[in-house]
Amino acid sequence: MPTITKTDSLLTNAEKPLLNILYQDDYLVAVDKPAGLFVHRSFMDKDENYFALQLVRDQIGKYVYPVHRLDKPTSGVLLFALTKDIARKMSEMFSQKNSNKTIQKTYYALVRGHLLGENLIDYPLKEKLDKLGDKNVSRDKPAQAAQTYYQSITTASLPIALGKYDSVRYSLIKLLPKTGRRHQIRRHLAHLRHPIIGDINYGDNKQNPFFIQHFGFKRLMLIAKQLAFIHPVSAEPISIDVEFDQLWQAVFKQLDWSIEF
Repeated sequence: MPTITKTDSLLTNAEKPLLNILYQDDYLVAVDKPAGLFVHRSFMDKDENYFALQLVRDQIGKYVYPVHRLDKPTSGVLLFALTKDIARKMSEMFSQKNSNKTIQKTYYALVRGHLLGENLIDYPLKEKLDKLGDKNVSRDKPAQAAQTYYQSITTASLPIALGKYDSVRYSLIKLLPKTGRRHQIRRHLAHLRHPIIGDINYGDNKQNPFFIQHFGFKRLMLIAKQLAFIHPVSAEPISIDVEFDQLWQAVFKQLDWSIEF
């Protein structure tokens, strides 16, 4: 199984970002999307200058087609197709109708508290709708099936009082979503009362400010670390990985984590 690994690039406002190309052939291209970058233009992007789709197109000199999405604050492996036909095939593989399990997405998250062991979160989610983009969509739809497998990798504690607790606790969690609901991982971890650090929608309003002050940066601590799938043309298994970027590594160092993947 071919595996391609590179280090995350960080988004800067000062200059046009140059994205790391993790994988490219005649049909597909995968890049390392930094946190803070939209995949493509949307009604929420009026103040944004750069988008992953346009950046990739300009870098490789070819039009690209998105086949899945990563939230703006999430970093990691982002895949595009180079033709409409391949885009359709890959979109079908990513869709909920895909029963052949030909795609496996692996995420890692830094969460509040000590979340131990491993388990399957089987918790239905109401569809998350945008006020503007989905203004004509019914709000009365029943909750949809949503499943996320998690595994605790390591934990740490800082002897610093915060709120009613005498220490600050963190866990590094590996996550394998079995379905693809919007914000699924973020909402599932919040449901377990172990929200992702830096999550302004579902996170902890005490932990997030503390993290910014203690670690020196503001960011959603969620990374799409690996994407594995069956190639739509060659039928070969492909695995594309990114490394934890400098900010992740800085957190690992401060928490005294030495982790091999």
